[in-house]
Amino acid sequence: MKRAVTIVIAVAVVLGMAAATEAQEGQSVNVYITNLSKQIISPPLVMSHTWKVAIFVPGLPATEELTVLAEDGDPAPLAEMLAEHEEVFDVDVAAGMLFPGETTVLNLQTRGKFNRISAVGMLVTTNDAFFGLSNYFIEPSEIVQRTEVPAWDAGTEVNSEMCATIPGPPCGNPFERDTEGAEGFVHVHSGIHGDGDLLASEWDWRNPVVLVTVIAN
Repeated sequence: MKRAVTIVIAVAVVLGMAAATEAQEGQSVNVYITNLSKQIISPPLVMSHTWKVAIFVPGLPATEELTVLAEDGDPAPLAEMLAEHEEVFDVDVAAGMLFPGETTVLNLQTRGKFNRISAVGMLVTTNDAFFGLSNYFIEPSEIVQRTEVPAWDAGTEVNSEMCATIPGPPCGNPFERDTEGAEGFVHVHSGIHGDGDLLASEWDWRNPVVLVTVIAN
């Protein structure tokens, strides 16, 4: 009986060492992002990182890099900034737009303390709306994890719903902004109300706007 206990303990130690080694070496995960809304979404950006990084914080101002993404759908400045951040391990950006009902797949490497993921992308027929997943914990014991994600308002531009300051269809006016009267902080977006050039029946949504599925390789 004593020998059996010893064997069990030995097996547990070996398995524990294997799990620790795997955590240290890291793993690859595929991140599936499904567009649940009527809106086209700019190329989504995903990253793996530690708990010390927040791509956005509700109630606080958006960073300059997130502002560029939320207002014009351009992920490049944010991707470049994150790639240089010591608390970020990996960054991936989709090759193209994410259309309603479609799914895009991105790949991330995770390791040790870099066990969180975040994801963002602009809803392009808005002034400054973006879907945002922040600090989502990758549970090492789970092969598949799913979470629904809402649309956020970057608070950097007034929600005029006027085509003059909206990059996506049917407007097509990137790099034009109306900042007077902007809220100044990130908060849950209230959708399209038909107050300007956009019809709510065509462009409004109800949260969530995307489904994120994380599958370990």
